[in-house]
Amino acid sequence: MDLQEIFESILFSIGTFSITVGQLLRIIVLFLCLSLAHYIISRKFLPRLFVSTEDKPRKTRWVKRIIFYLFSLVAIMGLVMILKVDQIIYNNPNVTIRISTIFQAMLILQLARLLDWIISKGFIHKYYLKRDDKSLPVHQRDKAESEDTANRTVQWSVYIFAIILILRAFQIDYSLGSYQDAESQIIIPFRLSHIFVSILILLVARLIAWLITQLVLYGYYRRKEINVGTQFAINQLLKYVIYVIAIIIAVENLGFQMTVIWGGLAALLVGIGLGLQQTFNDFFSGLILLFERSVEVGDVLEIEGLVGTVKRIGMRASLVESRANLSVIVPNSKLVTQNVINWSHFDNKVRFYIKIGVAYGSDAEKVKEVLIETAQKNPYLIEYPPPFVRFVDFGDSSLNFELHFWSRNFIIIEDVKSDLRFAINKAFVDNHIHIPFPQRDVWLRKSDPSI
Repeated sequence: MDLQEIFESILFSIGTFSITVGQLLRIIVLFLCLSLAHYIISRKFLPRLFVSTEDKPRKTRWVKRIIFYLFSLVAIMGLVMILKVDQIIYNNPNVTIRISTIFQAMLILQLARLLDWIISKGFIHKYYLKRDDKSLPVHQRDKAESEDTANRTVQWSVYIFAIILILRAFQIDYSLGSYQDAESQIIIPFRLSHIFVSILILLVARLIAWLITQLVLYGYYRRKEINVGTQFAINQLLKYVIYVIAIIIAVENLGFQMTVIWGGLAALLVGIGLGLQQTFNDFFSGLILLFERSVEVGDVLEIEGLVGTVKRIGMRASLVESRANLSVIVPNSKLVTQNVINWSHFDNKVRFYIKIGVAYGSDAEKVKEVLIETAQKNPYLIEYPPPFVRFVDFGDSSLNFELHFWSRNFIIIEDVKSDLRFAINKAFVDNHIHIPFPQRDVWLRKSDPSI
């Protein structure tokens, strides 16, 4: 008896079902390999990954369960194939579903969950932790939002790709209709997977934009010490280019000819443009702001009496955070066509002043000395250029002065002025300098001396 006959010899049979020696040996090898792989991954690889991702015990158990499910599904699919029991569960002319098809779909979903966790925690979160240790000071909220955006993009991309694979595994990629190519006159079916592939293209474009702006350009920005406003402008323009290309590819994947679409949009946009002139004005104003950079993210603006910091420049409107911590949505056209005071456009310091009046008879030189000394003690004022005092005018009841100073604390400048006034008042009291108040002498005269 040769080796082939030994492998094909039947160990036992149950009805029409039988197990050979070769099948048993393959099952043993399969379980040994899977057990060894599971041991290496769960005992060697995962502990190091958990330490680097700083996951909580509950999340660690969740990952270990996914690993266990994966190996269990692989083992079940291996048994089905080795024992040749991959029976047909459902069959029609278009769809054939077997036992292995169900386990294959479950395996794809578990792989998608694991891949989502590995990319989100093992790469993105680790990258942000490493980057933030050496990064320039930025708002913690902005970093969290950026990491969260990347995680959501990866999650959606992975699950959409899993859905595409499941559709093909179950052979349920139904045709939702058909269209005829205008050039070749060929009828092309429009399938369900086309929609998910187009969505995946848009998600991949968003992921590419994140990779370029956060991984590639971020280091360049730091080396060249490019300000936040310029970074935002470059990133937004780059995103617009990537998104436009992705939308064109996604639309063509759905089977639509872009030449036909552009022709229809040309006529449609004429009518829309007449009704939405202001919206288009705001949109193109946003592009002008990004190219011209007269207003950038992080700039402190004064618009119609409103003082605030530019937090975001969108396609139609910009978000300005006021000194009262209120979010004000300002149309982009206002930032382009109206007079806007940009306190931090060319320099990061601005000159401010406060008015002071002292009583007649006060020593003007002493007043000047006290004001400058008080200003120099304030920590929110910069040393150079130094503060100076201007003798403005001889008022009705006071000598009027102005204390001019430079500061970089634009948003809290009113608080800085208030602190200065407190300090000046105390210094005047200590130096016996009086601040007058309006006085009037009233003369009463009789109209008739005889009365």
